[in-house]
Amino acid sequence: MHNLVIRSENRSDHAAISHVIEQTFKDQQYSSHTEQYIVAALREADALTLSLVAVLNQHIVGHIAISPIQISSGVQGWYGLGPVAVLPEWQLQGIGSALIQSALSQLKTMGAKGCVVLGDPNFYAEFGFKAVPELILENVPAEYFQALSFDEKFPQGTVTYHDAFNATS
Repeated sequence: MHNLVIRSENRSDHAAISHVIEQTFKDQQYSSHTEQYIVAALREADALTLSLVAVLNQHIVGHIAISPIQISSGVQGWYGLGPVAVLPEWQLQGIGSALIQSALSQLKTMGAKGCVVLGDPNFYAEFGFKAVPELILENVPAEYFQALSFDEKFPQGTVTYHDAFNATS
């Protein structure tokens, strides 16, 4: 994908981002099918720490959102990765991985302490994520909730995502 560009979103990208997210998750059985509303609500609440798009031939084909999380211990500087979306016809070509690598790199540059993700443990292990028993996301199987620490220190506690993750429209 030598002509793939990863960049921050701009206002004119919002409709395309919603389309990419909707198309990505429409056939996913583990999806709430509200991911596009979550990203819009995060944006509206000024809680989108990073919102990156993957552009191929002037078309947005992927998107990743990074937002702050709360940890019950009170530790700061941790973020949640997701949703990450790539149009179905462009999946399995490295675009999602490029978005994840770019987002994690930018988080590190910003001085973040770490990042959590809810997703396929085999896929996210490739980026260094691992299940951390001391970090809990309630009501999900522990192996699907993983963390990546940028300083090798993992906090303990219960994780809460931004209220925007409850958005349904």
